[in-house]
Amino acid sequence: MLPIGSFVNALAIIGGSLIGCWLQARFPERIRSIVFQGLGLCVLLIGFQMAFKVDNILIVIFAILLGGITGELLRLDTLLERLGNRFKKMIRSKNPQFTDGLVTTSLLFCIGAMAIIGSLEEGIRGDATVIYTKSILDGFASIAFAATYGTGVIFSFIPVLVYQGSITLGASFFQQYFSDLMIAQITGCGGLLIVGIGINLLELAEIRLANLLPSLVYVVVLTFFFG
Repeated sequence: MLPIGSFVNALAIIGGSLIGCWLQARFPERIRSIVFQGLGLCVLLIGFQMAFKVDNILIVIFAILLGGITGELLRLDTLLERLGNRFKKMIRSKNPQFTDGLVTTSLLFCIGAMAIIGSLEEGIRGDATVIYTKSILDGFASIAFAATYGTGVIFSFIPVLVYQGSITLGASFFQQYFSDLMIAQITGCGGLLIVGIGINLLELAEIRLANLLPSLVYVVVLTFFFG
């Protein structure tokens, strides 16, 4: 079955991002600043809502710690920055926030119960209702993020399409692993990372979120063995 819902989600992100980029050029600096702060508060709320869905907090704590150590050893932040800058050169973008926008929105759009459940529902039952709902939310969110970060947000459709599409295509295989507990743990761990996005947006601290990404792998492994 083709992941139609994921294609719709990708198109919604592209469409919303184009509108946001068009608005960005028309916003004075003080408007962009307050939008940035408003986004930070909203992202904090989303992150906390997701984080509170965690079932086993100890697993998430160990996943975050192990993921952070792994990310630092691998220097994932430097690697992603290089990849983002290389992609930026390919499309000849002059936006200084291109990589930040790409990484931030990719994380936000990919993590969460709707991405997993919606993709499984489409793959198993052919019902893409959840993904269509997520597409609407992502479309509106991409308007705000593109108005703040610029063109990098547009290309977040690529990881969304690959991630959700892969789950849809392999739904019969993934279904046995994505139990309610597993989804709650992934959502909770991802929620903490999204809280980090909000903190960065509000400039309260500089959290190297790219180096925490391995925690999403650790939370799956730890939940599988100890959940």
